[in-house]
Amino acid sequence: MTSSPKPGSGRRRAVRPPSDPTPAPLPGAVEAVPAFRKRAGARPLHGSAEAPRRARLMNAAQAAAFIRALAAANPAPETELHFTSPYTLLVAVALSAQATDVSVNKATATLFQDADTPAAMVALGEEGVGRHIRSIGLWKGKARNVIAMSRLLLERHGGEVPPDRAALEALPGVGRKTANVVLNVAFGEDTMAVDTHIFRLGNRTGLAPGKTPRAVEEALVKRCPPELLRDAHHWLILHGRYVCKARMPECWRCVAIASCNYGDKVRAPPPR
Repeated sequence: MTSSPKPGSGRRRAVRPPSDPTPAPLPGAVEAVPAFRKRAGARPLHGSAEAPRRARLMNAAQAAAFIRALAAANPAPETELHFTSPYTLLVAVALSAQATDVSVNKATATLFQDADTPAAMVALGEEGVGRHIRSIGLWKGKARNVIAMSRLLLERHGGEVPPDRAALEALPGVGRKTANVVLNVAFGEDTMAVDTHIFRLGNRTGLAPGKTPRAVEEALVKRCPPELLRDAHHWLILHGRYVCKARMPECWRCVAIASCNYGDKVRAPPPR
């Protein structure tokens, strides 16, 4: 189990799942199936963000084994967002909606040089924030939210990020997923933040099938071994980002394949 990061701890970098540039096929491997069906207009074979493939529910032993396999492969997972305090984490997570962590890190590298406290951010203003984050999707709305969020932190919480879900979700631009990340990473709470990657993975593998992110979240919290819940969302998001990918899962690299219920496993890399 990792301890929660402290303000001023500097940039945090995640340990990515192991990757072999020329992986050997698993025993009994078959040729990779195409990520998309050949018929024009067909739905992606492996599902989409709006309609993920849904496998048969894993039993309790499978679910525990799946998460333990991810844990063994990456004992000290961390967020890939760069931050130095609960406040900069909150801003980074809010900016990451419909954007990659890489793009957010590029933007916040200069933004946090100019403003890394609520007071400094309010002084910078929407235009000033916008100059740093134009490369991120929906940047105008996010700039407004960052300023409004910072003002409320000053007015209601003395400039501090509250360790409370209701107070966090009352801030502009902060929903349940963002609150879960902040509570987990900054304050060490056993929360499960469900993003696109985890929603897809929970359904596709059968770990926690659900029609909504909230349903997947609640199922994961119930099915995850309690002692692993603190870091589980990191393992799952990294696995979904780098192995169980949206377009085509790289099952030949999956350390938890023995517990997965997905019926169309890609057991060998596609021919080059």
